[in-house]
Amino acid sequence: MAHRGFSFGFGLSPWVQRLIIINAVVLLLTSMMSDQLSPVLAFVPADVLRRPWTVVTYMFVHADFWHLFWNMLGLFFFGPPLEARWGSHDFLKYYLICGLGGAALSFVVAYEHSIVGASGAVYGIMLAFALNWPDAPIYIWGILPVKAKYLVGVLAMISFFSTFNGRQDGVAHAAHLGGVVAGFVYLRMSKPGGPFSGLKKMMSRRRLKVVQTDDTRTAVRTSTAAPPRRRGGTGEEEKLLNELDRVLEKISTQGMSSLTPQERKLLDEVSRRYRNN
Repeated sequence: MAHRGFSFGFGLSPWVQRLIIINAVVLLLTSMMSDQLSPVLAFVPADVLRRPWTVVTYMFVHADFWHLFWNMLGLFFFGPPLEARWGSHDFLKYYLICGLGGAALSFVVAYEHSIVGASGAVYGIMLAFALNWPDAPIYIWGILPVKAKYLVGVLAMISFFSTFNGRQDGVAHAAHLGGVVAGFVYLRMSKPGGPFSGLKKMMSRRRLKVVQTDDTRTAVRTSTAAPPRRRGGTGEEEKLLNELDRVLEKISTQGMSSLTPQERKLLDEVSRRYRNN
């Protein structure tokens, strides 16, 4: 399956592989010691003050093999492209934030129920995938192609209506919806400076440029079109400009987490000059 350069042939990226292994190990342990482990790791909103760690640990606990299988299948398909684009650090942070969003909405809607599973985090991953590759075809049962944006939209609507219709079917719909909502809010808030879907477009529209002002001071400005290089600039200024262009291109293609300490220092220096002028 491919669309505009996208392909599912990413294989297992580092944190996707680790998350699958961790979830599988936890299922094995809880299967052997269900009475001891499950109550300690599952998230029960009403007991969150007594067991605050469960807002994280519940993401790694599953009811049975098939519960684990479907969640990890979603992570396997949708996770690696995102980790490859964002970097492992930002991918893991986003995954956990979506899982916490699932816990937060469950606290409001399913106060008395025990919540387990990675579904909230995985739904957030699917949302991010659909925002990055909206027209990528997803083959239902390997036969019926559906664009990612439509598939995720339908799943989000099902979660929304199932959360608020009062029906009890044993599925943590509130966690699913919470993961989607948390992911959407985080992606929107992170758009100006994060490694997410808006970064590449933003960098192509708003390029940082170092220019020489009339009073010979160095300033940094943003513009909707890249300003021409001024002739007669100093060699140091030209070198800084070229290095800044390279770093911005690296951010747009590999994400902020790919920067070296020296490159981050360069951005800090440029930002400092901008504030001072």
